[in-house]
Amino acid sequence: MKGLVFSLALALSVLYVQADVPLQPDFQQDRIVGTWYGIGLASNSAWFQAKKQMLKMCTTVITPTADGNLDVVATFPKQDRCEKKSMTYIKTDLPGRFLSKSPRYGSDHVISVVESNYDEYTLMHTKKTKGTEVNTIVSLFSRSKDVRPELIKKFKDLALEYGLSSDNILVLPQTDKCMSEA
Repeated sequence: MKGLVFSLALALSVLYVQADVPLQPDFQQDRIVGTWYGIGLASNSAWFQAKKQMLKMCTTVITPTADGNLDVVATFPKQDRCEKKSMTYIKTDLPGRFLSKSPRYGSDHVISVVESNYDEYTLMHTKKTKGTEVNTIVSLFSRSKDVRPELIKKFKDLALEYGLSSDNILVLPQTDKCMSEA
């Protein structure tokens, strides 16, 4: 019971912290599903800083679940193989805001769809918490591998707006590896 109360308190405090992150107006969850390419990634986490030189574009597939949540599977090149990372985004009372927990790393995530036109791009903000460590992640997804320069600028500006430095921002190099694994 103590664990449940603590988890609930953590989720509520994380949602409170996210109150300053705007959400896509009139968010339409059914339009966010499908295949996306990870174009840009920005983060202040130590892991990101250590690994960013090895990161490449990835494919992310979002599918609805029977209970109204979203299953998210990212496939990305890692050394000589394709690796998959799966998470379930659990709906909150705020359309466009989701909670998730990384089973692999034990971190809690509050994911916010900040802006999307659904047919071309999506900008997301994630607050990742593990113990006392809190990190910010800003992501740019696109329906195609090629993105207009204005969207790259919008992504970079958003990352800077949320306190990330230019050193925290990466436009992921294009690759054909693992792109058909969706």
